[in-house]
Order: sequence, then C-alpha cells, then structure tokens
Amino acid sequence: MDNLDRPNDGYCLDIMGSGRYVRFDMPMTAHNCKPGLYHDEAVVIEPEGRIRFPAYNACATVAGLNKKALAGAAIMPRGCGERSPFLEADNLQKFVFHGNGQIELENSGLCLTVGNESESTFDDTHRWRALFVQHCEKAKLTHSQWIFKIPN
Repeated sequence: MDNLDRPNDGYCLDIMGSGRYVRFDMPMTAHNCKPGLYHDEAVVIEPEGRIRFPAYNACATVAGLNKKALAGAAIMPRGCGERSPFLEADNLQKFVFHGNGQIELENSGLCLTVGNESESTFDDTHRWRALFVQHCEKAKLTHSQWIFKIPN
C-alpha cells in the first residue's frame, strides 16, 4: 500500500528471474511493479488463501519445517499443494487477508513484509527488497500492508 521509495509504481511480489530464466529455487522478492502484467508478478488469490502465479502454477510458500514457519523466513515459489521431502506446502501456502492490508500466514501471526532497504537490479531504474514473514504486530505497517490490483 505504501510505495516506499518508489512513488510512481510501488512494490509487487516477484519471482526472481525473467523469461526462460525464472528461478524457483531462489527466494521471492518485492520488486518495483512493472508496467503491464508480467508472468513473474501476475497473481490470483485463491479462495482458500493461496497466492498463485497462474503462468507457472506456483504458489507463494513460506519457508518452514513441520508445517510451521519462523519470523524472518523467506517466501519461495513452489508448486501449489506440493508434497515433497521436507516440504508439505499446504500449511505454508494459505494466507489470511486482513482488513488493514496485512497478509498473515494462516494461524501463525506472521505477515508478509518487505525489508527496510532497497537495491537496484540489473537495471538502475529497477529496485528490489527482501520479502519475508515477520510477527504481524512487530512489522511496520508501511512495509507489511498490501493491495492487489489489475495494472493499467
């Protein structure tokens, strides 16, 4: 909701990489929102609370263990409902969208948050920030309130 250091475009959830080089093995970031609708930023909010990237059938997944996550955990793009060694993604992919704009990992008290610092990407006009979960009550609202919209 707060555009932070990007007054004209703000930040979007982003899968690292682009085109043929999208990286599902790397944590997601908050990247300045690009004009238009790109596969690595286009999401659908599923009825059960998943944040799904339809172009890849991947869902935002909090890195955790035994169905639980800790504050500071990264967000990874993983298969929706994935079950693989050390990952039962179902509990780590369901989010609750609160009226104040915070997005909480269901029953965890942890909210999607961006870091305090930004840095340029491969293009000096683009910026990124770390994306992780933080205790909702400790997360700065400027860094943990989100709005999903269809871009112009």
